[in-house]
Amino acid sequence: MNLNDIKDLMAQFDQSSLREFSYKNGTDELQFSKNEARLVSEVAPASVLATPSPVAPTSAPVETVAEEVPAPAEASVAAEGDVVESPLVGVAYLAAGPDKPAFVTVGDSVKKGQTLVIIEAMKVMNEIPAPKDGVVTEILVSNEEMVEFGKGLVRIK
Repeated sequence: MNLNDIKDLMAQFDQSSLREFSYKNGTDELQFSKNEARLVSEVAPASVLATPSPVAPTSAPVETVAEEVPAPAEASVAAEGDVVESPLVGVAYLAAGPDKPAFVTVGDSVKKGQTLVIIEAMKVMNEIPAPKDGVVTEILVSNEEMVEFGKGLVRIK
């Protein structure tokens, strides 16, 4: 993994709502965290040694930016319905392309199996279907947002 790939991952992580991200393959290991510095130092002192040095210094500035953005979680409490969660980690797309209409919008009626969102993981586009018939009451992610396993994508009533 080269430095440009690492910088690209850091930028995507910074813009996402993820709190932690780790990547490991045969020779490379990366860990990003937006948690408070004291928690990182308490929980992961050994793993910081295994992390490549270009990543470790950049974690601190990312943490300060992320501390200011907890508002979307509060807004989702008011909406009704069941949350459709992400089955994998990847980038969420709300439409098939930049010039295409969104798969669903708030207030749309959906049928079981209808595509709600696409999640790109490892260059594979994974359609996320509606688990039941209903009405979309809330869209919990933005277009091209990095999502983690279990993150709410859409709320259906």
